[in-house]
Amino acid sequence: RIGSATSLSSAVINTRLQELVRLFKERTEKVKEKLIDPDVTSDDESPVASPAAAVPASGGELEGDKPSGDDHYCEMLCCTFKSRPWLDRLKSYQFPSSIDPLTNLMYVLWLFFVVMAWNWNCWLIPVRWAFPYQTPANIHYWLLVDYLCDLIYLLDILVFQSRLQFVQGGDIITDKKAMKQNYLRSQRFKMDMLCLLPLDFFYFKVGVNPLLRFPRCLKYMAFFEFNSRLEAILTKAYIYRVIRTTAYLLYSLHVNSCLYYWASAYEGLGSTTWVYDGEGNSYIRCYYWAVKTLITIGGLPDPKTLFEIVFQLLNYFTGVFAFSVMIGQMRDVVGAATAGQTYYRSCMDSTIKYMNFYKIPKTVQNRVKTWYEYTWHSQGMLDESELLVQLPDKMRLDIAIDVNYNIVSKVALFQGCDRQMIFDMLKRLKSVVYLPNDYVCKKGEIGREMYIIQAGQVQVLGGPDGKSVLVTLKAGSVFGEISLLAAGGGNRRTANVVAHGFANLFILEKKDLNEILVHYPESQKLLRKKAKKMLKDNNKPKDEKGGPGDPLIILPKADTPKLFRAALAATGRMGGKGPLGRLRWRLKELKAMQ
Repeated sequence: RIGSATSLSSAVINTRLQELVRLFKERTEKVKEKLIDPDVTSDDESPVASPAAAVPASGGELEGDKPSGDDHYCEMLCCTFKSRPWLDRLKSYQFPSSIDPLTNLMYVLWLFFVVMAWNWNCWLIPVRWAFPYQTPANIHYWLLVDYLCDLIYLLDILVFQSRLQFVQGGDIITDKKAMKQNYLRSQRFKMDMLCLLPLDFFYFKVGVNPLLRFPRCLKYMAFFEFNSRLEAILTKAYIYRVIRTTAYLLYSLHVNSCLYYWASAYEGLGSTTWVYDGEGNSYIRCYYWAVKTLITIGGLPDPKTLFEIVFQLLNYFTGVFAFSVMIGQMRDVVGAATAGQTYYRSCMDSTIKYMNFYKIPKTVQNRVKTWYEYTWHSQGMLDESELLVQLPDKMRLDIAIDVNYNIVSKVALFQGCDRQMIFDMLKRLKSVVYLPNDYVCKKGEIGREMYIIQAGQVQVLGGPDGKSVLVTLKAGSVFGEISLLAAGGGNRRTANVVAHGFANLFILEKKDLNEILVHYPESQKLLRKKAKKMLKDNNKPKDEKGGPGDPLIILPKADTPKLFRAALAATGRMGGKGPLGRLRWRLKELKAMQ
């Protein structure tokens, strides 16, 4: 009994020890992964599921497996569920207590509706005042849309403008009371209240006169704010600027056509050759007259009365001023849209002029032109650093992380290093474009840079003639990293690397890395150690590393077991008689033949 109890306890102890060894091995592997890649999330950071979540409910099902009626909707008559999922989300939606006017797209969408209501008033109030388009038969339709626009104005004041965040002393203010007081003290609130003056009550005395709604056009601040917010989110804002400038010109012609019809009605339709004769579509014919007047095309009938002469003179002066302003604004818009293209053309023209002056060969000139064209069309600029130099250091780092971090973090040489060191290194990367068959680096030259392929492919050449393609590296590959830290002649290039097609590469220079490593001594030691190991592995012959060598015609024999060798030795001491002695003699012959 004592022996059985002892064996049982020893078995339990062995099982427990084996389990502890297994847990230590798993923990060691996780620590190794954490050291190699800091981005790996440890188990300590992962939330553990509560055991209570797995307790079965009274019905025998797990609580997590219970189907929820709110999460499902069926339109068939055989099933009945509570409600549509999107309807539930709509009911549970809460309007934000504060709105960021610079980044909130919902606010931009709301400004679009406000601007549509403002355009309704600006375009149709002159038409309804001058032309006989508002009649007692359709007056209720006009009033319906008018008061719908007034409702949008009112919601903008009560709901949106009083919730806009603002900056005070460098802090973003989100307090409801402070935001409301800031709006009440602003010029925007005064104009918003002025544009909602209730002049509609005069309808009961003078009738429905559209001019009483003219204060609604004073909500121009919403229009300019919408322009600013929309241009900030558009990728090609100059297209919208061209459309807006064209709309300015069309609106000025629209107002002039309304004034011309009013002047014609004041003088009497068809009373003279200058006024509108009342035939055809009144708006189209008056708009045609306004275009010829404002653009000063000529060919108009001469005014007869003093009123007509004064009106025509004012039209000519206004037309010359307005048209010149529109042309100047359109020139600025187009100039800003093509500023980059103009800079590219000027740089290329200056380079061509320089090459022609020094009589550079045509083959070199063609390669320079090709580089200019490909760099401009692939990047949209000639030097990316010129674009980022105006940004603060923190924003440049954010952009560099989004663009380059995924590539640099995969470099084996930098795994395990300080993450801040990698961030500093990202800001030093330079983008370079190589043309087809350009040498990125040549065998034997001193390596001072590391290359990261952003786009395209490069080929590593070798062989007796130095032209055999050993390997093709694609986007995301890295080469030349050992030469950054190698010393004592170890920074020589060992092969030729040629661009296969157009290739965009990121370059990290050795002097930049040395300047960074001064502030990170631990990472510097780790990099030195890794570089020595990688250089040692590269210098090993293939046979030492277990690689494929020359094929053997006769495979080597397996080692003789130790016990069998002891028996053979004993047989030799006994004189070599018997089966083992003959076997020993046979093995000697085979060894000699081998």
